[in-house]
Amino acid sequence: MKKSKVGIIGLVAIVLIVCAAAVGIWMVSANNNMTRASESAKSKWGNVEADYQHRKDLVSQAINIVKGAGNYEQETLEKVIQARNNTVELNKDDLTEENIAKFQASYDKMAQEMTRAINVTVERYPELTATKNYQEFQVQIEGCENRINVSRKQFNAEVEKYNKMIKVFPNSIVANMFGHEEMGYFKAAEGADEAPSTEILL
Repeated sequence: MKKSKVGIIGLVAIVLIVCAAAVGIWMVSANNNMTRASESAKSKWGNVEADYQHRKDLVSQAINIVKGAGNYEQETLEKVIQARNNTVELNKDDLTEENIAKFQASYDKMAQEMTRAINVTVERYPELTATKNYQEFQVQIEGCENRINVSRKQFNAEVEKYNKMIKVFPNSIVANMFGHEEMGYFKAAEGADEAPSTEILL
């Protein structure tokens, strides 16, 4: 009788150990999958940053176009430079919805000031449209905005995969245990369905 009880207790202990091991293995696997999904989203963020940086780099070219006019408005130029200097940089480990919105708004503001400066200058000096700098700028800014749109969509797609993964049960338990937090998305600015206009008036 005693041997039978010992056997049952031993069997229960083995079952519990096996179950605990299985749960442990599953938790490690789930955490690894979440980590990979997170890193994939952060990798896409790197592409977003690179494309926005290219937009920022184009400001120098825009400034040269404005300066190509004999009597350009210094105030207009200063607004462009100030907007470029006020762009927000964002750490890939802090991709909250609020931080992404601030990042996006600062770069959109820069693009708007850059476009406004060129449009004002070209309206006064239409002969600038024939210059090589102006023509190259048109091509580059169009390509830049297209790349930004693509990289933002790719980033949002990866973030959606990650966020869904950490929200579903029982993954949500592991996410809370290992500190996997929801990431923010890029959203269209209020009242706009697309990126800020960078169309140059002819």
